[in-house]
Amino acid sequence: MKNVYESPFSARYASPEMLYIFSPDMKFSTWRRLWISLAKAEMALGLPITQEQIDEMEQNKDNIDYETARQREKEVRHDVMAHVYTFGKAAPKAAGIIHLGATSAYVGDNTDIIQMREGLKLVRDKLAAVLDKLARFADTYKAMPTLGFTHFQPAQLTTVGKRATLWMNELVMDFDEVLYRIDRMQMLGSKGTTGTQASFLELFDGDDSKVRELEKRIADDFGFAGVVPVSGQTYSRKVDAQVLATLSGIAQSASKFATDLRLLQHLKEIEEPFEKNQIGSSAMPYKRNPMRAERVCALARYVLCDSLNPAFTAATQWFERTLDDSANKRISIPEAFLAVDAILNILLNVTGGLVVYPKVIHSHVMNELPFMATENIMMDAVKRGGNRQELHERIREHSMAAGKRVKEEGKDNDLIDRIAGDPLFGMRRDEIDAHLEPSAYIGRCPSQVDDFLQEVVRPRIAPYLKQGDVEVEINL
Repeated sequence: MKNVYESPFSARYASPEMLYIFSPDMKFSTWRRLWISLAKAEMALGLPITQEQIDEMEQNKDNIDYETARQREKEVRHDVMAHVYTFGKAAPKAAGIIHLGATSAYVGDNTDIIQMREGLKLVRDKLAAVLDKLARFADTYKAMPTLGFTHFQPAQLTTVGKRATLWMNELVMDFDEVLYRIDRMQMLGSKGTTGTQASFLELFDGDDSKVRELEKRIADDFGFAGVVPVSGQTYSRKVDAQVLATLSGIAQSASKFATDLRLLQHLKEIEEPFEKNQIGSSAMPYKRNPMRAERVCALARYVLCDSLNPAFTAATQWFERTLDDSANKRISIPEAFLAVDAILNILLNVTGGLVVYPKVIHSHVMNELPFMATENIMMDAVKRGGNRQELHERIREHSMAAGKRVKEEGKDNDLIDRIAGDPLFGMRRDEIDAHLEPSAYIGRCPSQVDDFLQEVVRPRIAPYLKQGDVEVEINL
């Protein structure tokens, strides 16, 4: 419909896979799976529930009449009871035992946990694919000298590949956080209205062991190692805050990478992909704007702000529960996942098609290398009998003069010419030029890259890589 608002996450940014995880079909079919799991466990533990009722529920778990549910919710003002009613209409023999002993949080909170776990798994796999593409890039360019910057001022040389490992290292930290969160996810289980499980204890005539076994069976059904040990009506909202903090971490790392890429594109050293028919600017046809990197930064900013929502919610819950979390959760959690999914889609596209301009990089290196080489030149001159203090002062004078020529006159850096023409150094031009080999100033960059890829990155991501490259379509 073109006359109603449509979220950009649905229309432009997020993948079909992530959109499905937070879709009504995923949510309400999971509610039904949870009701089936509850009924099966209750039947196995002795409650008067028949296999015929279970079978009827199973046969209709995906038969969701959304219009009936909508009309019923309008009448009763309760979404869970509307769907209990709708499920009962589809499975009339089981209508009397659906949701037996449970409260709304049984389906609502357990589904939230299941959705977040599935979302984190998708994030994990895409993050692994991004790291894989960056690993290839870093390996290819591990020995290509480039200017290193501190304060965005030329410092010493690094390599194109080594710089990529800095981006990767932060994403690896995020990857570890995602794995930790997935491993630590626990279902709410079947805790009842205030977390006491009183209704289930009543159903099982005071048999504590059956109440505990009920939860274990439900957790096993959904592949969870266990349930939260204690709760009010809901699982602690700190779980939401922790999950979104993990997503925020990915956004932080992605934004730093994208910002660096934007700066490198300004320097004309590295560019994001640019399609044959892509238009960079409506007014300036010659432009190649870093649109993808800019979008990463924009979406990352949204995630950073959004991650505060569950933190405030966790801080303001009253006693065993309040409902002021509900409306916020419906928006903040799915949208954080959708935004990070969009960010990773863009990074998959960008990292798979980075364009490097070696000649520009080399030109920038050679413009600054004379300043960086002065220490080595000075030491060589000392070996030839020069006075270290005198040579240091002369280099300072020549450097200031060469810097003035570059900055104030817009001319080339002539520092080497000045040193070669100074008899105090006693060195021929070719002897000085021997100190201007960039590879002599990159330290352990190639071996650092090798060690990082072999020891840190590849072992981590190997279990989560799909066969072949992960391809995504992004809308720009």
